[in-house]
Amino acid sequence: MTSDLTSGTANTAGAKAHARAQHGRTTDFMRHVPASAGPTAPDGVSADRLVWSETVAAGGYTTAVLARGTRIRLTDLDGDACAHLLLHRADGPHERLNVADTVKVPWQAYLGTGHPLLSGFGRVLATIVADTSTVHDALTGTTTRSGNEAKYGAAGPQSASPAGRDLLLLGALKHGLGPRDLPPSPSLFKGVRVASDGTLTWIGSAGPGAMVDLLLHLDVIVLLANTAHPLDPRPDFTCSPLRVHAWAAADELDALVAGDLVGPLGPEHRQAIANTDADLAARGVL
Repeated sequence: MTSDLTSGTANTAGAKAHARAQHGRTTDFMRHVPASAGPTAPDGVSADRLVWSETVAAGGYTTAVLARGTRIRLTDLDGDACAHLLLHRADGPHERLNVADTVKVPWQAYLGTGHPLLSGFGRVLATIVADTSTVHDALTGTTTRSGNEAKYGAAGPQSASPAGRDLLLLGALKHGLGPRDLPPSPSLFKGVRVASDGTLTWIGSAGPGAMVDLLLHLDVIVLLANTAHPLDPRPDFTCSPLRVHAWAAADELDALVAGDLVGPLGPEHRQAIANTDADLAARGVL
């Protein structure tokens, strides 16, 4: 009887042995630490350059603090991922992604390559530097508990149909943030278009394998929830895995400004970058 207990998890010795036996095991949905240990890497990027490697399950969330000059690649593996994204400045989380300014300042409601993701301080948190999807949504926001309960019958983070706002809140809490720190979020890989009468028309995804790359202009807290889009017309909760890679690419910031990365930037984008760099210079960072 004693042998059975110690080889199982009914006491401390057995639990310790069981826990240590899990070391080095992997699952389909996990963060790989170090990132170089992950089973995948983007084409042209060596594994030892990675600072983040993770596959987020459908209905899951993740978060990380990443440095200025980091390039993040999000991949919709099977065509039904929906990445609800928030960015907060790491050294001052009161400065965060402002979707109203993100669509208003560059005169473009539809996100795509070359689009700046702006804070409410006139600074750029990140720029979309590659996009093979082109179907995104900066207008609707993420799903809510009441909406998912009405549509699917459940909305909790551990349910079969978790609400995006609840998942983003779980990520925010890990950084000392709370509900007041969750503004409206854009959704990547699931798109809408505005009809002539002002209604929002669902256009779905671009299909499996679509990718979006973000280049960070500041140290940021990244919050991601991978869950269904609020306008998805399908009656059943539908979502698929999201892959995340990130690596250092600080040299690309200069290439972006020079017009060598995504082509010439608009004047509003250039001014937002100038605002960002001036703030960093005043803080002694640049």
